Amino acid sequence: MTQKRSAGLLLFREADAGVEVLLGHMGGPLWERRDAGGWAIPKGEYGPDEAPLDAARREFTEEIGLPPPEGPYLPLGEIRMAGGKLVTIWAVRADLDPALMVPGTFTMEWPPHSGRPAEFPELDRVAWFPPPAARNKLIAGQVPFLERLLALTEG
Repeated sequence: MTQKRSAGLLLFREADAGVEVLLGHMGGPLWERRDAGGWAIPKGEYGPDEAPLDAARREFTEEIGLPPPEGPYLPLGEIRMAGGKLVTIWAVRADLDPALMVPGTFTMEWPPHSGRPAEFPELDRVAWFPPPAARNKLIAGQVPFLERLLALTEG
């Protein structure tokens, strides 16, 4: 079995109160009522023939609907998620207006066992958060990427 891999970009900016990060709320009916732990770093899967950073840039465009910001890209390393997927993230300093987002979509059967395909946004919204709020919003497995970014920006 091939190891599943994902790559993504964590945007950060300087605000009056310090660093803020851009997170996306996961789309679809399974996440619509979940706020804490329902946000993620924009990322997606890639295959063995694609470089991880290229995949991160491509996935940013697919999920947010905007071109990825130009670098420099700060490597935040990789983490193996609970399900076994290996996730690699880069941080990049940029400012993005969340109102400009045009999300990519995915199709799934909804309601379950109905036989009806329905289309949903991959991310239904994006927003900027200071670190304390981001820790609460992020799915638990991605919090270490936030901590690594903070170590780089505060160090």
